[in-house]
Amino acid sequence: MSENCMHAQFTVNGETVDAQVPVRMHLVDYLRDELGLTGSHLGCEHGVCGACQVMVDGQVVRGCLTLAIQANGKQVQTIEGLTESRELQQLQAAFLAHNAFQCGFCSSGMLLTALEITKHHKQATREEIRELISGNYCRCTGYQAIVNAIESVLVKSSSEAGVKV
Repeated sequence: MSENCMHAQFTVNGETVDAQVPVRMHLVDYLRDELGLTGSHLGCEHGVCGACQVMVDGQVVRGCLTLAIQANGKQVQTIEGLTESRELQQLQAAFLAHNAFQCGFCSSGMLLTALEITKHHKQATREEIRELISGNYCRCTGYQAIVNAIESVLVKSSSEAGVKV
């Protein structure tokens, strides 16, 4: 083993990765450059914009601030894996219906944040949705369409569950 690499084993979108991982390589760079999973983007590379987000053990993390070696022994899900599992299907449909996809650069991070909102903040108001997505930059939509899309999924989910909003 090279002194600049360490052995790591983790799962990405259900597939085991067993590799020598450069100790200073960020998770998003590893996913993009080594595994060809380019759905997460590099924006600011300072953890501010949210374009690099992925899920590690069910939690949304900034892939540009997380070292790849930190994924050792963990479950990583990217936008590609969540799309294939159809977990994002309702959110994707809402984003399309409300024209919340523009250039697409922020979309993967925004969808992961939206998924977290729909799972953990089921009664979020429009103001709360705006606050919860504030860690994701979008330069195209002005956020209105994104808030509308997330709100529509929350309203649909609560009405299906019989909860009044």
